[in-house]
Amino acid sequence: MSTSNLKQVALFACCVWMSSAAYALAEAGLAAVRDLGRLNGQALACGNKDTAAWVRILMLNHSPKTRPYGEAYEEGTQETFIAHGRGAPCPTSAELAVRLEKASQRLKAALPVPGQVPQGHSQAETEPNAIVPRYLLQDPNGRAVTNEDFLGRFQLITFGYTSCPDVCPTTLLEMKDVLKALGDKATQLQPIFITVDPERDSAQVLREYTSAFDSRILGLRGSEALTRRAAIEFKVRYEKVRDPAAPPGSYTVDHSAGMILLGPDGRAIVRFAYATPAKEMADRIEALMQEGGLRPTR
Repeated sequence: MSTSNLKQVALFACCVWMSSAAYALAEAGLAAVRDLGRLNGQALACGNKDTAAWVRILMLNHSPKTRPYGEAYEEGTQETFIAHGRGAPCPTSAELAVRLEKASQRLKAALPVPGQVPQGHSQAETEPNAIVPRYLLQDPNGRAVTNEDFLGRFQLITFGYTSCPDVCPTTLLEMKDVLKALGDKATQLQPIFITVDPERDSAQVLREYTSAFDSRILGLRGSEALTRRAAIEFKVRYEKVRDPAAPPGSYTVDHSAGMILLGPDGRAIVRFAYATPAKEMADRIEALMQEGGLRPTR
């Protein structure tokens, strides 16, 4: 083999090794975030608010604010939260503290630069082959609302429920901050909260809940069938979690977190992972507003 060919083979082998190393590093970061989510789910299920608060701080300070990491955190949280709903034992506060320390060390080792996406993962959150999610729900006044009612405006949508102890209040506070950051441009955006618990979230409950965060946030609800259909359209998962020892009607709802941005044509164009900073979301939305402008409202 010629010297030139040998160099080409060596270069190819080096590139393959670097690609594999970058992929392994990215996967290690995802695994660390997923473990942090598992600890969060355990802390929430067992009522340990201090541990859950520290987990959130770690997530906000160290995890990249992109969709893969948000989904890994969410999956980990759901996994252990559901397991405890089915009877898994709760660890002591001391045991949780030890697990928190180990999770923190693993996260910082896998993601040494806080918030930086490891090579091998894209920061893009743009939805490929954007679709138009369709829904038919009701506002708190009983008026039918569909996806076509907001054509010509952007929509920022999240799913949750009013009894949600952690994720939903945090998300709606972030939504409020996005509106504040957009200033006058917020008139081009319709913020929407869709409940996945229509059984308990009556029109009045939903109105009072969203208004407590920002009067511009529109709460929507529907029958079980229409709610499920809307969730499928948005690729959102949710599931009731019942404790066998709890009284009838007592349950939590495990659900996807984050926000989905629809463009003026109704297409889903961006998914913001849970805990994405409000300013980052507002900057992205404002840039899209400037790029695409607005279609006339129908």
